Amino acid sequence: QAFFCLLLCVSWGSSCPPSCQCTERAGAKAVLCSSRHLEEIPKDIPKDAVFLKLDANSITKIPSNAFRHLSHLEELDLSRNAIEKIDRAAFKGVAAGLRTLDLSSNRIRSIPKEALLMLNAKLRLANNPWHCECALQEVLWEARLDPDSVQDITCHTAPREEYVGKPLLQVLDAGVNFCSVRQRTTDVAMFITMFGWFAMVIAYVVCYVRHNQEDTRKHAEYLKSLPSTQDPAE
Repeated sequence: QAFFCLLLCVSWGSSCPPSCQCTERAGAKAVLCSSRHLEEIPKDIPKDAVFLKLDANSITKIPSNAFRHLSHLEELDLSRNAIEKIDRAAFKGVAAGLRTLDLSSNRIRSIPKEALLMLNAKLRLANNPWHCECALQEVLWEARLDPDSVQDITCHTAPREEYVGKPLLQVLDAGVNFCSVRQRTTDVAMFITMFGWFAMVIAYVVCYVRHNQEDTRKHAEYLKSLPSTQDPAE
């Protein structure tokens, strides 16, 4: 009996990352890894984890499929880290079941909207050095943001200086559309490119015509330079 007890304890301990604490919360497994000086997401998080706290660490990146094996995950706290990059498939495999995702107080300047596709979780994105542009505007349109923290999504950088330091929601409410700015920029770039190609075609046609004219002139001069032949009957 003591042997089975020991085996159970060893089995429980081996299923929990050494830098974390695994416990039960309302009958569901909670994995607590807060303030453990982690620089990356632990690889051996239990598959039946429902609550995962990775806040107050030094994690810098959320790679693709980082939580794919955690099909039961409902709450994920990644706040107060040093996250700068989030891959497009970072939350693949957990998007459908996740209820809350906290990415506040990191170093995130932009996030691919593909990373949030199919994500039904309530998002916290406050207190990051956001670059206000079309991609972030699309995230706000499509994501389910926590209403208590949406006012703290502030423009750290922006295409125009007047937007810097202001809440993104306030800027958008003022009628600014970063996506239309990008569209105009794209249209101008396409116009310049098309004009460049058109100019090249015109230049080629002009050079071709001049070259043919020069060849025709030289051929005419060559024919004139040939000695004339008289008819024998004369």
